Amino acid sequence: MMHWKEHKLVGLLLLKGKYATASLVATLIEYGLYSLCVYVFLFGKTRAHITSFAIAMLTNFFLQRFFVFKLNRPVFKVFAMAMTVSLGGLLLSSFIFSSLMKVAFFVKNHYLAKLLASGTTFLYNFYLKRFAFEKKFV
Repeated sequence: MMHWKEHKLVGLLLLKGKYATASLVATLIEYGLYSLCVYVFLFGKTRAHITSFAIAMLTNFFLQRFFVFKLNRPVFKVFAMAMTVSLGGLLLSSFIFSSLMKVAFFVKNHYLAKLLASGTTFLYNFYLKRFAFEKKFV
């Protein structure tokens, strides 16, 4: 029989797995849009990063709303909180991305720069979004 702490840990790991899956879907959308913006619409890479991130951010909210977190607040309040967290993530990832794009290696490997910028914000987003939806961090 599982101890309550083990049960809580398993629940948290399952929740992170669902969050990671939703994030993966949103990330695939983000990278697809990023590629379209860079190679089809000829946006600058930082502009393409911001545009694709914004659309993926909305996608991610709906995935989290319906498949990941329990809604323990009014949906409009959660939306406002989640968008605020995501905008913070956008600022953080954009700063990291634009800083990396000043390095010759990352100019040639801009997808790697984007991956590093996105990966850096994963835990930040998970815990703050969980608080927005469920009123708890852990």
